[in-house]
Amino acid sequence: MSLLNKYSKPQLISLVTLRVVIGWYFLYEGLAKVFSPNWTSYGYLMDSEGAFASIFKEMAMNPTMTQIADILNIYGLIVIGLCLIVGAFSKLAKLGAMGLLAMYYLSHPPLLDVHYILRPEGSYLWIDKNTIAFFALVVLLYFPTSKEIGLDRYIFKLKKER
Repeated sequence: MSLLNKYSKPQLISLVTLRVVIGWYFLYEGLAKVFSPNWTSYGYLMDSEGAFASIFKEMAMNPTMTQIADILNIYGLIVIGLCLIVGAFSKLAKLGAMGLLAMYYLSHPPLLDVHYILRPEGSYLWIDKNTIAFFALVVLLYFPTSKEIGLDRYIFKLKKER
């Protein structure tokens, strides 16, 4: 059954809009890093706190690992963002986005008495913008709108025809 028949037009538009907005957020974050020639994840990794801080700090101390983290972060954000916006390979893009968000959360958990050099935008306790985006993506996983409104519609149609 088609999602167009299963959900009302406002429901489908809302889900597609959520997918595109999250995609834009990822795309913009990646492009902002590309156009900042001196950007590196080093400072962010060194500012890590919480149970996994030692792993992230160890990554920062290894120049090769930092370079890999930079490349994966920049191009991961861009590819994920583009895929979500146009609705192509969106399940994989959502899972990739959730992976990145989980890493961001684990490196900078919003805990009591944790102070970061790179201050977050708001005051958080346990739940931050990464958590909210993560669970929005969980919702989108269960409502695959790109198979109705997006390039996945054509990709999966071609796959079925083979």
